[in-house]
Amino acid sequence: MEAVLDAISAFWNYLASVHRVALTLALGCHVAKTVCASRAWRNVLVAAYPETRVGWLPLYAAYVAGVGVNALFPARIGDLVRLTMAHRAIKGSTYTTLVSSSLVLAIVDALCVIALFSWAVTQGVLPSLDVLPYLPSFDFAWFLRHETVAEVTLVVLVFGVIALAVWIRANVAEFRQRVRQAFTVVRTPARWLRTVVAWQLTEWVLRLATIWFMLGAFRIEQSARNVLLVQAAGSLATLVPISPGGIGTQQALLVYTLRGSASRSALVAFSVGMKLTVTCVNLIVGFTAILLTLRTLRFRRASDPAATADTS
Repeated sequence: MEAVLDAISAFWNYLASVHRVALTLALGCHVAKTVCASRAWRNVLVAAYPETRVGWLPLYAAYVAGVGVNALFPARIGDLVRLTMAHRAIKGSTYTTLVSSSLVLAIVDALCVIALFSWAVTQGVLPSLDVLPYLPSFDFAWFLRHETVAEVTLVVLVFGVIALAVWIRANVAEFRQRVRQAFTVVRTPARWLRTVVAWQLTEWVLRLATIWFMLGAFRIEQSARNVLLVQAAGSLATLVPISPGGIGTQQALLVYTLRGSASRSALVAFSVGMKLTVTCVNLIVGFTAILLTLRTLRFRRASDPAATADTS
């Protein structure tokens, strides 16, 4: 926490020199990115529910609401908000299919991340396993320093997943069908590429464009290498969702991977500034979507059948 507070202090000292136009362009690309991501998700669900009207605006609201809550709370609680709001928006939908729709989107995202990490490893700038545990504010540093506990935890998680899979197969007869339903669009490759993959690749382009303009806003060298390194650090920071949006961890990784590109104070200001501005936008857009959709910020009403009936 102390490292995060020091970084925020460095950001405020650097704020006067931020390039406002580049910052505005970065935030515009970021918002456009959420539009593309929600369009891809919506198209997956359109194929899954061909006889049901699947509107884009309700799903966009659900998507940005989830992003906003994830920016504020750890453990990806926002995903529950996103799924609940999507369930309200699509008549006859099931949570199994909605959750599985994320797996469809994960195909492209996983391939992009694997390609990104493969490239980053060749650059020799990512912290090694000997360095990771000692980076400031690194979320899962404690586990890396205590290998026995980490191994036991991993074994428990693996057996837990296996037990859950066995229970699902034995007790939920329709589970497999509902999962297959989410993958309907994939079984028509041309449609999948046109209506889902194209939107996801555009989202990735906008994600990298956001970083490009953020580098310019904080007067850090704008290069394809730096953009990819920032994205690699951001992806690595969110692997274990302990802190909201990987805050702290992402800043530590960015300062480490971009070392040599600018002074340490400039890198700290950039890492914190990018995180704070994007988080503020996510919070504003996300909670506005929740308020307009649910007519309240009390999320319990979203899962209350009586409240749902009153607002429908």
